[in-house]
Amino acid sequence: MRVIAGSAKSMPLKTIPGLETRPTTDRIKETLFNMLQPYLCQCRFLDIFAGSGGIGIEALSRGADFCAFIEKNRRAAAVIEENLRFTRLSSKAQVYCQEVFTALSSISKEEPFDCIFMDPPYDKGLERQVLEVLKDASCIDENTRLVVEASLSTEFDYLEEYGFLKEKVKRYKTNQHVFIRKAPK
Repeated sequence: MRVIAGSAKSMPLKTIPGLETRPTTDRIKETLFNMLQPYLCQCRFLDIFAGSGGIGIEALSRGADFCAFIEKNRRAAAVIEENLRFTRLSSKAQVYCQEVFTALSSISKEEPFDCIFMDPPYDKGLERQVLEVLKDASCIDENTRLVVEASLSTEFDYLEEYGFLKEKVKRYKTNQHVFIRKAPK
């Protein structure tokens, strides 16, 4: 795994061994960031279920001013911090080694993030639970772009009920990226 573009271009990133995290492939990461690039300059980015931090580090490398990483696995959080030091991006980041809902309660009153990416374990309903928390949080507003990485079978039919709109869906062979915004009031 490596950083695709920006200030840390081509720098290799570490991951924890085993199947505890699923790093996003370079091809999928490149497609995702081609869609997000116009919104990254000086943005506040939030990487939920961050794994080894590859998505948030890519955002920082491509011009984000700040990234908060949420990852409960201590070994994975340590790898995020190591990757941030290696890419010299530590000063622009905050790593929360906490369960996702504990971390979200800590940051829910912060100023809005411009982009939020989440890659929860597939088919456990965690994306729905996180969106239920975010719907009333002040760290998200109508300008925040949310991207959820999920299995192809994951349904998002509840979004309107939570006050969100599905902007687009990008499907891959085994998963999808669902782009979401808060509905205007």
